Amino acid sequence: MRLPEWVIPLYLRTTGMPRVFRSAEQARALVDSLALRPSSYGPPQQLKFPVTIDVSRRDGWPVYHVRPTAAPSRGAVVYAHGGGWVYEITAAHWQLVAQIAAEAQTTVVVPIYPGVPFGTADAVVSAVVDLVLETRERHGEVRLAGDSAGGQIALSAAMALRDQHSVTLPRTVLISPALDLSWSNPRIPQVQPTDPWLAMPGGRVFSELWRGELPTDDPRVSPLAGELAGLGPLTVFSGTHDVLNPDAHLLLDRAKAAGVDVEFHEGERQVHVYPLLPIRKGEAARAIITERLTIGNTLERAGRR
Repeated sequence: MRLPEWVIPLYLRTTGMPRVFRSAEQARALVDSLALRPSSYGPPQQLKFPVTIDVSRRDGWPVYHVRPTAAPSRGAVVYAHGGGWVYEITAAHWQLVAQIAAEAQTTVVVPIYPGVPFGTADAVVSAVVDLVLETRERHGEVRLAGDSAGGQIALSAAMALRDQHSVTLPRTVLISPALDLSWSNPRIPQVQPTDPWLAMPGGRVFSELWRGELPTDDPRVSPLAGELAGLGPLTVFSGTHDVLNPDAHLLLDRAKAAGVDVEFHEGERQVHVYPLLPIRKGEAARAIITERLTIGNTLERAGRR
């Protein structure tokens, strides 16, 4: 079911999610509540795309493998879900994962990483790096993708793979990524009135817990603080009604200056993680995402000519 775009801000306000980000006190209360009673993370009983799913354990984490049923799988994608480092993976994430697996004809590996207060950037990014290396051995070509908090994890992991293992990924897809956990971009207050979802008070609470003992400018926490040169191609999606959009522009500028191939899709008047939403522009974005995560896609073939 496709929704008109004007419904999304109303829906967000109805769910009460914006209050969590607009209040430091409510953000802390949410962390305590979800630590006591974690949300479900399993995939829905029915998905819109023909896939098979199995799950294993890795260092105590559930790790799901989502595979296409209509065609043989080629390569793999490791997908880090968003949720402010505190929320679990949602049905919208699972639908996107299933679409990637089915349409890109690839295996999507989905780690259910520990969020705050139990998980921290250092431990999770390191474990995702190891998971990518293991997936690479098993499936060959591997790509990274992630949205929001998962976009931070994906880009930080891509940097660590380059620096620690001399691995350059063929593509990393970032959907409304969190890039600088200092929340210091001077353009954020200008965008804030248009954002019906995210805000700095709660975002800072989650960020402080997530960084653990690392400084905020460590690339495992804030990938925008790291060196971008030597990364593989990036595909980035960001909406103009998202407080993370100003940092996405900084990433675009710095990546280009560092010689990184970056493809930037900006959704005019779109909110945070709009590619996951059941709207027309979300559908168009998901088509691009699956194309970019397909081995030998048209963009890469054009680049090799």
